Amino acid sequence: MISFRQLPLEAKATVAAGVVFVFMMISRTFLAERLEFSTRRWLQRLQMALFVNALMLIGSLHIWRCIVTTFYRLSAASSYCFMPWKIAVLMFLALAHSSFFTLLFLIAEEPSFFSLASYTCLGAYIILVFFLFALGTVEQVYKLLIRRGAQTSGVHKSSKTMIKPILAVMVTIALTTVGLLNASQPPAVTTVEIPIHKLPLSMDGLKVVMICDIHLGPTVGKTKLGMVVKMVKALKPDITVIVGDLSDSEVMAIRPAVESLSELNSPLGTYFVTGNHEYYTSDVNNWFELLKSFNIRPLHNENVKISSPRSSIDWFCLAGVDDIEAQMLRYSGHGMDLKKALSNCSADHAIVLLAHQPLAAKWALHERPDINLVLSGHTHGGQIFPLNAGAYLLNPFFVGLYKLGQSSFIYVSPGTMYYGIPMRLGSRAEITEIILRSP
Repeated sequence: MISFRQLPLEAKATVAAGVVFVFMMISRTFLAERLEFSTRRWLQRLQMALFVNALMLIGSLHIWRCIVTTFYRLSAASSYCFMPWKIAVLMFLALAHSSFFTLLFLIAEEPSFFSLASYTCLGAYIILVFFLFALGTVEQVYKLLIRRGAQTSGVHKSSKTMIKPILAVMVTIALTTVGLLNASQPPAVTTVEIPIHKLPLSMDGLKVVMICDIHLGPTVGKTKLGMVVKMVKALKPDITVIVGDLSDSEVMAIRPAVESLSELNSPLGTYFVTGNHEYYTSDVNNWFELLKSFNIRPLHNENVKISSPRSSIDWFCLAGVDDIEAQMLRYSGHGMDLKKALSNCSADHAIVLLAHQPLAAKWALHERPDINLVLSGHTHGGQIFPLNAGAYLLNPFFVGLYKLGQSSFIYVSPGTMYYGIPMRLGSRAEITEIILRSP
């Protein structure tokens, strides 16, 4: 029987990740009610950081072997630049691994340079791991097809071995640069006209501006949020909605960064629903209180009647549900409750629902096909390549406008900022201007 010491490093890292995951589940099940709130929140974040780092160690070992050990074996160690290269790779991996720990120690009004650097390295890490595996797979297929292995000379074989890591590093640097530049741009304003069945004629042309997935935290702070608020105000919306994942931190740590939200003063109101990251902060109730002080109304499985500015008898129902992960995380008093959210929403009037995750939108329309429009976010459009494919496969709706049945629509925003990694590849941050049309 193989002992733990005999296992390869990748297998040890996998075992470590499994142990941390099991401990996470045990602590959430048996210790949640026994620990103080602040202690529980800190422990959950520490566990998540350790779990992710254990998984990342597998990729880090592969990176090291491909772009450090390979060069050493090919006599590149004699080169004067090998030691600086080795140190640079080590620092790169250390920064990438430290990114998740910034949620514990480096939350402030504006992002720190260390947080930005560590999350940039995390993005580059993801891209590099993908291309090393992809190019390695292509290399193996090529060898199988041409069957040249033994006939290739040592010198020629060595030079070809070096091509893969060099190419992967060059592509990673190029894509990281492009991703950083894309994410540094202001979000695009996307205008969408959506016909709403049963919308009163007096409300035709009503403008709803949607923002979501801002992720205030290690890499998004006061300046970027202020820019978003100014752009929203310039659109002069009738209603503004914030559809989840506003923050990755508790109120106390980041309160000075959110003051600009008080400037959102749409005539028919500003509304908020929770995303999964609000529950990761374990500080939802304090966020509700802060938003209320800014005259932003949280829709906590509830609804409001939006009356027409032209006629008091014309209205539609705007409802919001808690994020679906609240129940999974056992967050007391929270969890998606569609029946409660739509109580008193008459079938004779149009219904617009705010639900952070597209999966929640799917569930809602399955249960209540009379909902006319669901506004969601969550996917980020994948945010960066190669995560786009995973986001597409894991969500029933990815990005943009979808029509279900005769008169139901879902709009999924790619997000207004980004989560952690200050990069966008294959996606674009967006502020959505939605014009409601009466058919």
